[in-house]
Amino acid sequence: MHSSLLNKTYCHDDYHVFNISDPKPRIIHKATVRDRLVHHLLHQALYDYFDSRFIYDSYSCRVGKGVHKALDRFKYFAGKVSKNHTKTCYVLKGDIRKFFASIDQAVLRNILKRQIVDTDVLWLIETILASFHSKQVGVGLPLGNLTSQLFSNIYLNEFDRYIKQELKLKYYIRYADDFVILADTKQELLNCIPLIRDFLAKQLKLELHPDKLFIKTYSSGVDFLGWVHFPHHRQLRAVTKLRVIRKLQNNPKPETISSYRGLLSHGDTYKIRKRLELV
Repeated sequence: MHSSLLNKTYCHDDYHVFNISDPKPRIIHKATVRDRLVHHLLHQALYDYFDSRFIYDSYSCRVGKGVHKALDRFKYFAGKVSKNHTKTCYVLKGDIRKFFASIDQAVLRNILKRQIVDTDVLWLIETILASFHSKQVGVGLPLGNLTSQLFSNIYLNEFDRYIKQELKLKYYIRYADDFVILADTKQELLNCIPLIRDFLAKQLKLELHPDKLFIKTYSSGVDFLGWVHFPHHRQLRAVTKLRVIRKLQNNPKPETISSYRGLLSHGDTYKIRKRLELV
């Protein structure tokens, strides 16, 4: 493999394709062991450079970040905007429609070429991108590749920086294709929606999911990352609660119990923990 990379004769093998449905239907592309090793090496070479250029409040697939850090940051931002729960805090929640399947590889290449000068690295990236075939040529990244996680963050870092630097929206959090923006007036959030739509469409060839875009007050409950957030507590989203119950009833293994006990510790879940005998 080493010589094939040096000589640029390396060819990516086909993927093993299968479906999963937890929590929603997805098509997974699993690369061979050899190709996954190449993905890992490329990710290792690129990660630190790009991670240092990401905004602080991007939380998916990053060392030291994750869902729970994003949840805590949301609580902190909501406290700041609401002046410690004495003022109304408005939250815009958005979701990018079919994100991984909609990433334009030509746009991604241009973003990468602006920041990578090593032609060998660019060749390897191109080889990996070309290994994925979808219904629309040159569109989409394979769910299952370690490199796809990094490439997706690089892609949406353009959006993150537009939100922070151009729109000057201070209280913004993104986790994968989900994002929230907090403000003390509803009008500020309404004003930014057409700007966000326009940027995503023209610069990244993406669109907001029309059924997952809303503005709500913090006090009425904001659904974000599996939890519904209120000023003084957070509770599990109803569908998440049902999934937890099913999982623990169907697969009461120690590691499953430990995993969900950790999840449930991050919110107001005493009743469900008592029901499942986790207290």
